[in-house]
Amino acid sequence: MKFENVCIESLAVALPDEVWSSAEIEERLRPLYDRLKLPVGRLELMTGIRERRMWPAGTRPSDASAAAGRAVLGKSGLRSEQVELFIHAAVSRDMLEPATASFAHRKIGLPAAAQVLDVSNACLGFLNSLTLAAGLIESGQIRCAMVVSGENGRPLVEQTLRTLVERSLTRNEIKPYFANLTIGSGAVAAIVCHRSLIRGRAHRLLGGVARAATQHSELCQGDTHGAEALAMQTDSEQLLVAGVTLARDTWSEFTTGQGASFDRYICHQVGSVHRRKLYETLGLDVAKDFSTFEILGNTGSVALPATLAAAVDAGAVREGDRVGLLGIGSGLNCLMLALEW
Repeated sequence: MKFENVCIESLAVALPDEVWSSAEIEERLRPLYDRLKLPVGRLELMTGIRERRMWPAGTRPSDASAAAGRAVLGKSGLRSEQVELFIHAAVSRDMLEPATASFAHRKIGLPAAAQVLDVSNACLGFLNSLTLAAGLIESGQIRCAMVVSGENGRPLVEQTLRTLVERSLTRNEIKPYFANLTIGSGAVAAIVCHRSLIRGRAHRLLGGVARAATQHSELCQGDTHGAEALAMQTDSEQLLVAGVTLARDTWSEFTTGQGASFDRYICHQVGSVHRRKLYETLGLDVAKDFSTFEILGNTGSVALPATLAAAVDAGAVREGDRVGLLGIGSGLNCLMLALEW
């Protein structure tokens, strides 16, 4: 993928007010910890995640996406009626039908002329949506798109806590549930447009590479669990090995097309072990990393773009910087994009 005229015009994040610390989660798991004699503090120690945020009970993913969508319009120099494509890109969705984008489109107040759809690809949905919008912009089909993602991790974490406390699981049996405890909630939105619409600095999307390793599609699987709950089981150890192997292969192809010189890397936010293993495998300087998993946890498709927004706000990404967006999601799928900020 190569793009000449595609820019991220604006980027905005919406975060819940409710904070759940790892210590508080472990307190809710005290019966399990006492029964299995697990050391307190292991959740933060093993992941580097101090806390994560949760939307209030009953929040719909479209509510979260709409909050981010309204926020990005508030930062944008473009008008809502200029949006010709609207994509909701989260793992979380309001229901099977209609598309969650339909609800978020109405709540934001976007034009009837905009094409509306969902894109679902685990934690890669937002990056995939950027490339789909970019292709339509580059080909002249549209000039402006909005991509949103609103992830609600509360139903998954709540169900996981109930499962771990109520069932008499062994140490080995609790392992597939551990990754669920790293999940947080949040929302992010971007306006992507043709560079001719930009006033001021153009944040150009240069291109990227995607690779799949779907032989590993069973390593992380999630689904609904009753009316208002979610369930997920993950082979974290094998997923880490397979993920960094796929990332290594993708990085080799990515740098062949985009070069290996980057001022900053923004990766999917899983935890400290995953970050260390990824950077070691790719031979990258961890000093060029910017992370948010410590305070947001793993927010799924929101994680990488929200971290990019945080890096920009913190001054860690400055005008003219080349930024490598290194995304990976269960499936397994990997997408790496080059951005000139």
